[in-house]
Amino acid sequence: MPHLYRLSIPLKMNNVTPHSVHIPVLGLAYSIDTPVNVAHFGISSVMSIIEDELIEKMRMYYSVKTGRSYIPITTADEDHRAKRITAYLNLVHQIVINQTEMLRKEAFGKNSNIDKYFSMLPEDNHLKKVYTRMVAMKECSEKEIMQDYLRSKIVAGSVDVNIMAKADRNNYAKDGTELPLGFSDALSALRGYANSQLSSSLVLSAGYNPRLYNYLENFPDFFPDANGHLKKQIILKVSDYRSALIQARLLTKKGVWVSEFRIESGLNCGGHAFATEGYLLGPILQEFKEKRQELFTELYGAVNNALLAKGLTAFTQQPTMRITVQGGIGTAEENKFLMDYYQMDGTGWGSPFLLVPETTNVDNITLQELATAKKEDFFLSDASPLGVPFNNFRKSTSQDQQLERIGKGRPGSPCYKKYLAFNTEFTDKPICTASREYQNYKLKQLLEEDLPTHEFDQAYQKVIEKECLCEGLGAAVLIKDNINIAHNLSAVAICPGPNLAYFSGIFSLSDMISHIYGRINILNSLYRPHMFINELVMYIDYLQKEIRNTPQPASVKQNRYLQNFKTNLMSGVAYYRSLLAQLKQAAATMEQELNELEQKLMELCITAPAV
Repeated sequence: MPHLYRLSIPLKMNNVTPHSVHIPVLGLAYSIDTPVNVAHFGISSVMSIIEDELIEKMRMYYSVKTGRSYIPITTADEDHRAKRITAYLNLVHQIVINQTEMLRKEAFGKNSNIDKYFSMLPEDNHLKKVYTRMVAMKECSEKEIMQDYLRSKIVAGSVDVNIMAKADRNNYAKDGTELPLGFSDALSALRGYANSQLSSSLVLSAGYNPRLYNYLENFPDFFPDANGHLKKQIILKVSDYRSALIQARLLTKKGVWVSEFRIESGLNCGGHAFATEGYLLGPILQEFKEKRQELFTELYGAVNNALLAKGLTAFTQQPTMRITVQGGIGTAEENKFLMDYYQMDGTGWGSPFLLVPETTNVDNITLQELATAKKEDFFLSDASPLGVPFNNFRKSTSQDQQLERIGKGRPGSPCYKKYLAFNTEFTDKPICTASREYQNYKLKQLLEEDLPTHEFDQAYQKVIEKECLCEGLGAAVLIKDNINIAHNLSAVAICPGPNLAYFSGIFSLSDMISHIYGRINILNSLYRPHMFINELVMYIDYLQKEIRNTPQPASVKQNRYLQNFKTNLMSGVAYYRSLLAQLKQAAATMEQELNELEQKLMELCITAPAV
């Protein structure tokens, strides 16, 4: 074999997959089987594993579809939740292995999946260059050697899972007694993943959960083996450097290494939006860039000390620590700038993949609405029972259902799954604020308070805005795959990021990947500011809303929060202005937009605190 074809693949930070882009978790159902659709093409993606009833239905569906036997795991089975998750993840693992093996055996040159695998790779990838050269060659022995070489380099994308740390409800036995700690939602999900055959990553999101982090120590796959290899890795989804450092320190003290920090824009994202105190994405990425080596050095020393203290094998060579970014990326130019200037190891593209039916699960009605949506159809709401801002879509059938229930004088939802049941304001056992039970209690309380009309209307709206996410975020895949829907709750909730307003239509996986890598442009004709400007606009709007909703006169604490928020935004504007020379073609419009937004910020009035 010629020496050229023995070259190793030049990948940054030891990432074994050939793509720099990954598909983040998309709700409960939208990416629940995305690895089955994309992993054999070398693309990594993330599934939510918090909803075990949905997971069990998906296991049944894919068992039948792939001709495997299916033995139900029912709620009567001991530790059923963890066992369901383990069984489904093992099934997905086996499907991906089989798909990848079949792909390796396919013939080149017949528009088969093996051609699709290599044609989707970025242009600067070594394997893409070999593939392009091979395709142009006439039949000869060297062409066959090149094809064998390419087959040997095929690797599947990582089958990663997500646990939202805040979604950690305690569970109860059928007789009403509370189950032991290890049977809470997040801990049993962790156990389900830890016991699976997967060698992949667990994405921890939504902040710090002490009992979840402590529970990691029970599973050897999260610690290095004798060769320093981690079968299961930890990815922290973070919104800023400080939170990343704090959480990573807590984990490394337990001997658990953080293999990736996945930075997500606080507001320019899908799903729940965890707004920072005015810290914008650009300055956050700059801090990671400048402190990357410092971060690695501290954590590497700490994790080895902890491993040795536990009597475990320490790392003998430097483990991988990747830093990636996601949220609001929309063009190949933005993607390249993040990779080159901030030295990111990868990027995440989430919401645009909702328009790719071969990749994600969106029912046809919702898909058509998304494909033709306008900018005003996407909005930041208070719909989540978690009490965290939630990106929402006005044209979803869940929104229609919510308005219909309100119109009938029966706001709220029946609550069967109770994954977000945390409120004990009216009951001893936690209930969900989106439930009909809670909203009945709360609205009766409001009526008894005899509030002025405008105050009552505000309080009323705040109560009825809460939306059932357990059912709504899982319904689309059941509709799409014609799977039985319990209790006829078929209304679909969906949580795309506002960046989806700039994509119209329905696309293939190849089209979306080609857009990301700059081979084609699939944006619609709507003027789209740079992702940094879009995020800044969202943060200014968010601050305006915070100012409006802050009781006057504000307390010292409230005033300090608002002032710090504004100061941080002003600093962000100054940072972006200093970055204009690096942004090249985007600089001209950005400069004017920054001037206008800075003026808008300066005009925001934050009153003095009460003395």
